[in-house]
Amino acid sequence: MQRTFPKPPFPPQKQPYPGLASRMDPVPDHGEKSYEGRGRLTGKKALITGGDSGIGRAVAIAFAREGADVAISYLNEEEDAAEVKAVIEGAGRKCLLLPGDLADPEHCRSLVARTVEAFGGLDVLVNNAARQSYFESIEEIPDEEWEKVLAVNISAMFYLTKAAVPHMQPGSSIINTASKQADEPSPELLAYAVTKGAIQNFSAGLCQLLAKRGIRVNTVAPGPVWTPLGPATLPEQNVAEFGQQVPFKRPAQPVELAPPYVMLASDEASYISGATIAVTGGKPVI
Repeated sequence: MQRTFPKPPFPPQKQPYPGLASRMDPVPDHGEKSYEGRGRLTGKKALITGGDSGIGRAVAIAFAREGADVAISYLNEEEDAAEVKAVIEGAGRKCLLLPGDLADPEHCRSLVARTVEAFGGLDVLVNNAARQSYFESIEEIPDEEWEKVLAVNISAMFYLTKAAVPHMQPGSSIINTASKQADEPSPELLAYAVTKGAIQNFSAGLCQLLAKRGIRVNTVAPGPVWTPLGPATLPEQNVAEFGQQVPFKRPAQPVELAPPYVMLASDEASYISGATIAVTGGKPVI
């Protein structure tokens, strides 16, 4: 039986960046009560950026319930991160919390080093964290904001991957979060959309570069997802109507994004590399 998920209109709401899941109305469903693991990632060790809330949180919970130890990086959302840690440890898995700014290349490298030290290796890297900003004209975009979005969304992905690959064995998996924005950019999200297009290109080249080492690289391209990024960056009216533009007439809940990440991280996906899985509520990715 298909589950019922919230549909807009949602209450108008605004949060300071980067936002907290617990303060959203309705509170997002990350699978805390619903996701049931089947041992598909038993013994694997994963690092997930942006793992405190949204897609990253749902993936972290799913990975743990599938049998993986999980390190999650996040900016400064200690409340959300503590909640995720409790769920992961409740599943009997190890959890490592790694706060800090992905715009710093040294921090990116330290995330990998600390994960390997704590877990004894690294099998799955999920490059998921993203910064988003909303401007109605190009003149409004500060140079500093443009550089920050590129640093967090795409440059960090390079630094993390470069640091992770030497620790990865054949069969390891890198999963990058792109977006429908790579194909249909919203003009008010210009910098964000540019990085999502770059992630698609980065992944397409990287999967070929790492094939000879047996490391798989794939991309998940979500449509609208109910996460703190919305109320933290969009006008209140946009949040109230969020997700109405897709055929399903609602945003995804984060828990609905977890299954493709689990599949791509698992050994079941041993011949899948260079793929993009669209999770868009019926909106085709062309």
